[in-house]
Amino acid sequence: MTMTATPTNFALSDEHNLVRTSVRQMLQRFEPRRDEFREAARREHRFPQELWDGFAEVGLMGCLVPEEYGGNGAGLLALTIGFEEICANGFSPGLLLVTAMDSACLLKNASEDVKERFLPKIADGSLKLCFAITEPDAGTNTFRLKTHAKRDGDRYLLNGQKMFISGVDAADYMLVVARTTTLEELETQGKPKSHGLSLFLVDTKAKGLEKTPINIGLSEELMQFQLFFDDVEVPADCLVGQEDNGTFAMFNSLNPERILAAAICAGMSEAALRKAVDYAKERKVFKDTPIGAYQSIAHPLAEVKIGLEALKLMMYRAAWAFDRDMNPAEVGTYSNMAKFMGADLAIKAVDAAIETHGGMGFVEETGLITAWAGARLLKTAPVSREMILNYVSEWNLGLPRSY
Repeated sequence: MTMTATPTNFALSDEHNLVRTSVRQMLQRFEPRRDEFREAARREHRFPQELWDGFAEVGLMGCLVPEEYGGNGAGLLALTIGFEEICANGFSPGLLLVTAMDSACLLKNASEDVKERFLPKIADGSLKLCFAITEPDAGTNTFRLKTHAKRDGDRYLLNGQKMFISGVDAADYMLVVARTTTLEELETQGKPKSHGLSLFLVDTKAKGLEKTPINIGLSEELMQFQLFFDDVEVPADCLVGQEDNGTFAMFNSLNPERILAAAICAGMSEAALRKAVDYAKERKVFKDTPIGAYQSIAHPLAEVKIGLEALKLMMYRAAWAFDRDMNPAEVGTYSNMAKFMGADLAIKAVDAAIETHGGMGFVEETGLITAWAGARLLKTAPVSREMILNYVSEWNLGLPRSY
C-alpha cells in the first residue's frame, strides 16, 4: 500500500512576520530611552505612556478586536508574536497583557452594547483594563472566592476583597470575577462550586472601592494591590456573559493570559540568550580563547536555544487554536503547556546568562539579576507549574484528581 502525505508548512505567514517587523521598528525609536523607562519602573512604578501609544500605533491593541469595532482582527497569534518581540528587545508589555485578555473575554461573551462601548476604545489605546480574580483565601482554587455581587434593581452591589491585582491604579476598568450565588447557597442547592460565578466590568474609580498597595519587592512598572469592595455599585449592563455562568467565560480570559505569559517568557529567554552569546564571543579568560569555546559555557546556551524553538511551536499552536475558536478546554491544554515550558525556560535562560557573565551577571546594569526575579515570578503566576501538572494529569492523562 502506498501512502501519500501532504507536507505541513510551519512557517509564519507574511502578515505575521510583518507584525514582528513593525513592532521591532517601533521599539527601535525607544531604544535610547530603555534605561530611562526601567528607572521609571523602579522608582515610580510607572509605565511610559509613549510606549503604550507605540503599541497602539502598530495595532497591538486591536489584534483581538474585529474591524467592525475599530480593531484589525489580526488575532492572538499576531499579538503573541508582538509580545515575544517586545520582551526580546528588553521592554515590557505592561498593562497590554491584561487589557488584551479582557478584550478577548468581552469579544466572546459581552453583550453587543458592551462591545460597542468598550472595544473601540481598547483598539485605539484610549482604554486600559486590568483583571481581578485572586483573593486572600482563593488563589490557586478560584472556586473558593467569596467576593459577592448582589442584584439590586438595575445595578449590582459588590462586596469583598481581591489580592495581587496588577495595575489597577493605571487601568480605567477592571474585569472582576465575583459570586452571584454564594458557596452556602450552592451547597443548599446541590450545585458544584464552579457554578455561580459572574464577570463584571467595574470602574476603577468607583465609590466604595479601596486600593492598598502591596510591595512585592520587584522593580516593575505595574504595582500590585489589595482591593476592598464596600457596596460598590456596578450597572447591570456591565455584566459580561450570563449571571452565574461565568466559569467558561472566565477561561476566555485565562487561556490568552497563559499564552501571552509564555510569549513574555520566550522574549525574556531570547534577550538573555542574545546577551550571553554576545558576551561569550568576546570575553577571554585563558589565553586568547573566547569563553564561548568552552562546552561548560556553550552547552547550557545551546540547550536554551533548543528549548526556545520548542516553546515557540507550542505557544504558536495554542494561539492558533484560540484564533480558530476551538473548545476552551482544548485551548487550555495547549496554553497551559506553553506557559509551563515558558516559565521553566525563562529561568533556565537567565540563569545560564548569569553563569556566562560570572560576577558581572549580578551587576545591576547588566540587567540579568532583575530579569531572573521576573522570570521566577512567572513560574508561580499567573498559574503555578504544579497546578498545570495537576491539569495535565487529570484532563489529558485521565489520572485521579489529587485535591
